[in-house]
Amino acid sequence: MKLKTGFAFSLLLTSQLVTAREYIDGHLHYVDFFQETDGMPALLKVMDESDITQAVIMGIPVAKTWDENEPKKPRYYAGDDAPIYWYSGTDLELHAAIENLNPEQQKRFIPFLSGFNPDDKNAVNHIRRALELNPGFWQGIGEVFTRHDDLTALIHGSAPRANSEAMMKVYKLAAEFDLPVLLHSNITSKRERNPLYLEELEEALGKNPEVKFIWAHAGTSKELHRHQEELGFIRPLLKELLDKYDNLTIDLSWTMIEPYLLDEKGKPRPKWLALLKQYPSRFVIGSDVVGSFDNVGKIMHGFYPVLNALPEDAANAIAHDNFLRLLPKKAAD
Repeated sequence: MKLKTGFAFSLLLTSQLVTAREYIDGHLHYVDFFQETDGMPALLKVMDESDITQAVIMGIPVAKTWDENEPKKPRYYAGDDAPIYWYSGTDLELHAAIENLNPEQQKRFIPFLSGFNPDDKNAVNHIRRALELNPGFWQGIGEVFTRHDDLTALIHGSAPRANSEAMMKVYKLAAEFDLPVLLHSNITSKRERNPLYLEELEEALGKNPEVKFIWAHAGTSKELHRHQEELGFIRPLLKELLDKYDNLTIDLSWTMIEPYLLDEKGKPRPKWLALLKQYPSRFVIGSDVVGSFDNVGKIMHGFYPVLNALPEDAANAIAHDNFLRLLPKKAAD
């Protein structure tokens, strides 16, 4: 991921003005779309250097094919037209990586289970078996890929929906185990400048009031920004949804920094600051890196201008405390 000029310039200006506080990276993928990773030593080093006390860590629920007819391995899921398939082994790799750490290091990670097909009504049984196989290990479910522009377009079958029958079963299980659900559900397509898929999200929220939903990137994505840039309806829509659904938390991981939270000069946008001040307990932040950890600190530091412009209690809540409140009660104690 490349940081834009405004992003880097803002970081340079604010690096000496940052108030000391702890950070939870609320959205970090241990592996990439080929299930490869820099490994735990590299991740722990970056966390130590970047004031990140804990990370909400997950695998990637899909794997990209290196097609027989492609002479070069793609570097990203969108690197060529080769298909993507659902991959449950991602949870096994993450579990093994955490189990191999010493007890103090293990405490720094909040593992989420992600390796299932959200279009499969059997997925709920797979998740239950995984939870019962390692009681108390998994602290959440996700990132669940439902509508995800080109990613889901490369997967065989229809695009998963946040309100599918299969996902409704998963939500009931999440409520049973008191697990938050990190849900990726694009708010629109690459062509439409309106909340095209809002009904899918709202049905999931409305029919599962006991489930703690975390909406990844507030329904945006890198690909949407490439085609749409800023979607003007996002901020007013978030206010409406936060007013309406007490079980919704917004994930402000990296695609939200620009063009939403910061302007072209790297300054916080006043209307976004007002929204964060109005709902200080309803937002979390994260890097959303995938398997490579060099940029974790840079991305997390990109939130500095926004956090520094907020009251200290609100900044600390968004940077750290809010995610702890979402965890299962036994894990948070």
